[in-house]
Amino acid sequence: MAMHWDVFLDQVQERGEYGTRAEADRAARTVLGLLGAHLVGEVRAELAARLPETFALILLNPLQAAEPLSAERFVRATAAWIEGATEQTAAWDIGAVLSVTADAAGEELTRRILLQLPPGYDLLFGRPQDTTTFDTTSGD
Repeated sequence: MAMHWDVFLDQVQERGEYGTRAEADRAARTVLGLLGAHLVGEVRAELAARLPETFALILLNPLQAAEPLSAERFVRATAAWIEGATEQTAAWDIGAVLSVTADAAGEELTRRILLQLPPGYDLLFGRPQDTTTFDTTSGD
């Protein structure tokens, strides 16, 4: 079931420590617009179904990314879209929005989302992965 718009924005506003709901809304629109360009198929559709309709539409009609952005470049792109933002404030915005998004998605869907994204996004979602369990490159 989709998270209600008020609940979603209240949580983003609280985690981002924004003075106004408008600031939280702007951050959510920008971050989800960029995230949508990185997700495909069922995963994107399932995430959209768990978000408030306004944000679901933004996720499904994303800002176009020419290529998958590394987590670092995702932060830079977010800073470029938000007036007056720095990489530091953009990282803060992303953390606030994506941690609430991960809560709305649930653990299983969040795990599938992270599989579609370049390494490093787990930190942006506030879900650091224990990489030792995924490291198949270390042999003897």
